[in-house]
Amino acid sequence: MAELHCGSYRLSLERPLIMGVLNVTPDSFSDGGLFTDVDRAVARGFQLMEEGVAVLDIGGESTRPGATPVPLQEELRRVIPVIEQLAGGPVPISIDTRHVEVMQAALAAGATLVNDINALRAPGALACCAATDAAVCLMHMQGTPATMQDDPHYDDVLQEVGQFLKARAEAAEAAGIARNRIILDPGFGFGKTVAHNLTLLRGLDTLAAAGYPLLAGLSRKSVLGAVTGRAVTDRVSGSVAAALLAVMRGAWMVRVHDVAATASALAVWQAVEGGQ
Repeated sequence: MAELHCGSYRLSLERPLIMGVLNVTPDSFSDGGLFTDVDRAVARGFQLMEEGVAVLDIGGESTRPGATPVPLQEELRRVIPVIEQLAGGPVPISIDTRHVEVMQAALAAGATLVNDINALRAPGALACCAATDAAVCLMHMQGTPATMQDDPHYDDVLQEVGQFLKARAEAAEAAGIARNRIILDPGFGFGKTVAHNLTLLRGLDTLAAAGYPLLAGLSRKSVLGAVTGRAVTDRVSGSVAAALLAVMRGAWMVRVHDVAATASALAVWQAVEGGQ
């Protein structure tokens, strides 16, 4: 059976899985400030495990459009105590960071997946991850969080994102990160217009053809607000629909805030598609 290796964890590639979002930030676009207290964040992590996550993704720096970088020590202060209390449980812990020092500290604290919006392009990032047995998620982003939505442009968004992801996967393998430790993420909302995001969602099967498992993160994002007219606090239905569409088009994992609703929708879809 094909598997993704996250340290000692083995995640089957035979069925779609859920990555649950746990932002321990005061300013994330949809849940900022809700889980800045360590005890509350840990409780939320256990709740998401009960609701059906296969991976718990912990982030201490908002990367919403227009966001400014967080000081290194502050990011560490936010994430490390939470990782230490949640690591070693039933699901692997992912650290959502673009900073090598945070990657190193999080891996030492028990994280077994590095989810990097910068696709391990920072100096030392590839070597940091290659020295462990952790999995990596490599995401496409045009620009930086502070500037990425100013005027994103592509001649062919599907082709350009695909080429970038393939090149980063090859760089990771060349650095010593085994293929069975690599996930790719097209980066919905990271330097993309509404039209770019919809084109990527339609063409996920093309990206999946590269042979690496794909993660899709559309949960509560502005593209769903543009399509539905709903505020960020009222995008559960749109987010679930987007997750299902992503899975139907080849995504292996969906990164979501609303885990229980997504898990129920995927269970129904799998029952129908699997003939169970």
